[in-house]
Amino acid sequence: MTDFTRISCQQAKELCGQETTQIIDVRDATAYSEAHIKGAVHIDNSSLTAYVQQADRDAALVIYCYHGNSSQQASQFFIQQDFTAVYSVDGGFEQWRMEQPEDLA
Repeated sequence: MTDFTRISCQQAKELCGQETTQIIDVRDATAYSEAHIKGAVHIDNSSLTAYVQQADRDAALVIYCYHGNSSQQASQFFIQQDFTAVYSVDGGFEQWRMEQPEDLA
């Protein structure tokens, strides 16, 4: 079984610049509504099944949380759902906000 890949915020930004890359935010809904990475979709337990059913399992999937811990667990879940290119962002949203503030929505 393939494992997910941990990447830096800079690597994530480069991946997110590609048209087919999917990016998901696994923080809580309030945090997502206050600020998130441009193009990110919020995923929680209620929307997870629908997302898995409609997502492209072969496109790059970038996952972030607050600090890069929960995204690793989520990444492992997506690998188990047969996604082939899953990336967890080290440092999560907080690191991204410091390094790439222009890319927030």
